[in-house]
Amino acid sequence: MLAWFSTDEGAAPGAADRLIEDLATDLRARGLAVAGAVQRNLDLGPDCACDMEIVVLGDPGAPLRISQSLGPGAQGCRLDTGALEEAVARTAPHLDGAGLVVIPKFGRQEAMGRGFRELIGRAAAEGQPVLLYVPRQQQAAFLEFAGDLAVRLDPQALRGWCLDRFAVPS
Repeated sequence: MLAWFSTDEGAAPGAADRLIEDLATDLRARGLAVAGAVQRNLDLGPDCACDMEIVVLGDPGAPLRISQSLGPGAQGCRLDTGALEEAVARTAPHLDGAGLVVIPKFGRQEAMGRGFRELIGRAAAEGQPVLLYVPRQQQAAFLEFAGDLAVRLDPQALRGWCLDRFAVPS
C-alpha cells in the first residue's frame, strides 16, 4: 500500500516536509518500527533559497545535504542527485522489519525512475505500507507507478492512518 497526500495550493513551503518529520518523530517516540527518511529545509534568510537535507531514520550518521548552492541569480535545479542517491542507499538497510516506511516525497527524480523510486517499490512489494508526499506536478507519474496500491489521504488523517498500521489507538 502506497499512502500519499498532497497539500493545498496555498500551503507554506516545506509544510509537507515538516508534517512528515513531526509524524515520524512521534511514531518513533511511541516505540513503533518506522523506517525511511525525512527532508528538512533549513531557512537561510529572505533572499536565499533554503538548504535541503535528508535525515535517514535510525541512521546514526549526520543528515545529508541534498541541495547545492548555485550562486546568485541561478535558476537551475538545486538538487544534488548524487547526495540524494547516497541518502537512498543509507535508507535501504533500515527497512527490514519496519511496520511503516516514510519517504519524503515522490518528486521529479522519482517520476523519472530515480531517487527513492526503487526503494518505494521494494517496500511495497514486501508488503510494507509506505507513506509519502506527492507534489501536484508529479501526481500523474506517481499514480501510473503506484497503480492499485495508491491510497490518497487527507493530511489531517495521516496520524490515524499510520497508527492503524500498528493497531495502536489514536
